[in-house]
Amino acid sequence: MSTHPGQSSSIEKKMLLRSGFWPLMFVLVILLVKMLEEMLGSGFSGYGLKPKSVDGLLGIATYPFLHKDFGHLFSNAIPLLFLGTALFYYYKKASSMIFLQLFLISGIWLWLLAKAGSVHIGASGLVYGLAAFHVTAGLIKRNHRLMAFALLVLFLYGSLVWGIFPDFFPKRNISWEGHLTGMAAGVLLAWFHRKQGPEKDTYSWEEEDEVEDENEVENEIENKNGDDRLENREKNPALDSTVPGNQYNYSYKSSGPKNKD
Repeated sequence: MSTHPGQSSSIEKKMLLRSGFWPLMFVLVILLVKMLEEMLGSGFSGYGLKPKSVDGLLGIATYPFLHKDFGHLFSNAIPLLFLGTALFYYYKKASSMIFLQLFLISGIWLWLLAKAGSVHIGASGLVYGLAAFHVTAGLIKRNHRLMAFALLVLFLYGSLVWGIFPDFFPKRNISWEGHLTGMAAGVLLAWFHRKQGPEKDTYSWEEEDEVEDENEVENEIENKNGDDRLENREKNPALDSTVPGNQYNYSYKSSGPKNKD
């Protein structure tokens, strides 16, 4: 059944809008939390992630929703919406699980590895995780669409890599540990979910090789069957009608009426 180009474009737009729903909801929750802080006149940074502290375990679930100011918020919200939409678009059914795993793994690693006594807030770890996931998946999957998107991510957010080196930003109190754990989680999940999403591209010469391999297998099977039949004949000459003395006799019995004398 053929699809009209205009109809295909309309379907793609609907899929893209549907894919952006949950990332948009996530960003709206972040915005709502910040607006609530402004209305109450107090910050919620006390609910951030506190490494190696039992009290800070709650922060694994809360720290991505907390931001220092609106500038910090929007610097994370825009790439979250863009990269999150791409995740739900390309990976569909597996996207929710990938996002949840990225959320939890990056947070748990941050709690385990970051310096005790510090407090971490912000969704930048998720941004790093999503960017690393898309770039790594593009390299692993060897799908032209994923590879093209990986190049776009590198072009737009390639400078993020400097965020894991605190010496480059001595005057800024950035969570480089959160950036690093998010990036590591993204690479790990891209490998773990390498069988999800778009399949690897198959080129014409690869298809020809597959056909040749199938023909070779079929020929080997036929040759093997022929060898088995020959071997059986050698073991039991009585089965071979070409051997002298092994002619088969056929009898014919008439079913018609017999003449009586």
